Amino acid sequence: MLTRGVYAATLSLLNKDLSLNVEATVSHAENLIKQGLHGVFFFGSTGQSQLISNTEKKELISNISHNKFKKNFFLGTGCNSLNETLDLIGYGKNYNFDTYLIMPPAYYKGNSDQGVYNFFSLIIEKYKNIKIILYNFEKLSGYKFSKEIVSKLVKDFRKNIIGCKDSTYNLFNNLKIKNFLMFPGSEEKLLLGLEKGCDGCISATTNITHSLARRVFDDYETKNAQIYNKKLIEVRKSFDKYNLISAIHSYLSDKDKKYSYLLPPLVNLSKSEKNSLIKNLVKLKFNQEKNRAA
Repeated sequence: MLTRGVYAATLSLLNKDLSLNVEATVSHAENLIKQGLHGVFFFGSTGQSQLISNTEKKELISNISHNKFKKNFFLGTGCNSLNETLDLIGYGKNYNFDTYLIMPPAYYKGNSDQGVYNFFSLIIEKYKNIKIILYNFEKLSGYKFSKEIVSKLVKDFRKNIIGCKDSTYNLFNNLKIKNFLMFPGSEEKLLLGLEKGCDGCISATTNITHSLARRVFDDYETKNAQIYNKKLIEVRKSFDKYNLISAIHSYLSDKDKKYSYLLPPLVNLSKSEKNSLIKNLVKLKFNQEKNRAA
């Protein structure tokens, strides 16, 4: 069951032939839980979901179905096709995964509120017990959820539409719906969001800032002084200067070459970009190993 907390849009690790490395992907996700995150979402945009086949996604779903961290694992779909989305959800439900992070179909311009409403209503019509986290990311999907359309979806499908990941940042600070989970998509908005009534964050860079982000969350929950938030925000800003997927994989590839494999059109940072990123993090005295959870 999804609750308040700090989550990662976890990475998808690939083999040299660019097929999904299921074992390495799951191992990475397990480590994030061990380092303090409340959970991870497989196959969000950070997980290259739009570029990975449903066959490979299904292989991972069956692999994690009996994992000891299953209750901390959640699924994105990353499909433009309604029928492929329904197919993947149906497969996941066979393994008792009931909560899905779903973005409206991308590519076609002019997505309308009615069209997006129809997309989600058809999913719910087929899977009446599904729990959906709306993924608001206009930069990728070309569609921005408004307060009005989210309120209508929640009103009409109260048991199904349970929350939102807001990476467009037009909802997290002003949409107030009772018993509705709200997660901004960046650590930069983590504390601010908590102060405004949000429930944590679902972020790409918590693949790296995991323990630091968890400290900020825990200090808010326990009403302790916030001594880590400024550093957390600056680290996130360092990664925001680049394509996040490229920057995260490039940073982690120093310790494990498996992280260097990306599906086209994604590429790793250039040598100068990577050096600049690391120089920034050194200046901030950010060391991933030293920021691990106790």
